[in-house]
Amino acid sequence: MRRHLAVACDLFLFQDFDTMTIEAAPCRKSMMRGCLLGLGLALMTSMAVAEENASNPLAAANNVDLRWKYTSAEAGDTHDVFIDGAYMVLQRLKLKYELHYNFTDVTGIDEQDFEKLVLKPIYFPSDTKLNENWGLRTAVGFDWIIEFGNEDKGIGVGADQIAPLVGLAFSNSGSGLALIPLVQHFISYNGATDVNQTSARLIALQPFGAGYWAKLDAKIPYDWENEIWPASAEFQLGYNLGPSWAAYAEGLVGVGADRPYDAGAGVGLRFKF
Repeated sequence: MRRHLAVACDLFLFQDFDTMTIEAAPCRKSMMRGCLLGLGLALMTSMAVAEENASNPLAAANNVDLRWKYTSAEAGDTHDVFIDGAYMVLQRLKLKYELHYNFTDVTGIDEQDFEKLVLKPIYFPSDTKLNENWGLRTAVGFDWIIEFGNEDKGIGVGADQIAPLVGLAFSNSGSGLALIPLVQHFISYNGATDVNQTSARLIALQPFGAGYWAKLDAKIPYDWENEIWPASAEFQLGYNLGPSWAAYAEGLVGVGADRPYDAGAGVGLRFKF
């Protein structure tokens, strides 16, 4: 937004009006109206982006989150420290990215190293209004997961993956409630481990109070290689500390006999721009 404001101000303030002729007055007025219109559009665009919560993966939002997640399983404990960001490259094209560093003892000794880099382009084909309260956004994209080859330390699964996804985001303008169903398929293309997993995901995101929000993220994957259902659920409670930053805490729980972990917790600090 600051860049848009600077460009508009430069155009408006640094024109040499003294050197303009009377005949140039209509042109100057047109230019001034154009600058003001551009400034208004920039403000409205920035405000529209700021209204969407970046905890919704299909939000049109720019953010960088610094996160820590802890999970405990029968095999051992893992601390995942990572950057989780997103940038609107175009009006309908978003690029999410993650870089993960793990601390774990699942091999019986303490290990630490980089786990993976995730690049996720998401395209929004449509953004429509269903009725006076509900809107619908459609999304297609994929995860490109690049591992750093540290599976011998118990870090990562041992495979680079591609994971196409499709999703919907239903949003209620009255209550602010967002419901986001997603389906994604993970397939390995490099590495010693064969990954073939289809995951259904449902996210419910509800703002409340003065700047608070609550989120439920239920994940139900099916692992075709091992014929198991490693399901889990995450609960997030967040607060907007200001227009440019927010903080949140998370609780994690594994679900069912094939759960990927027993329980966990996390915290995050979000920077919005």
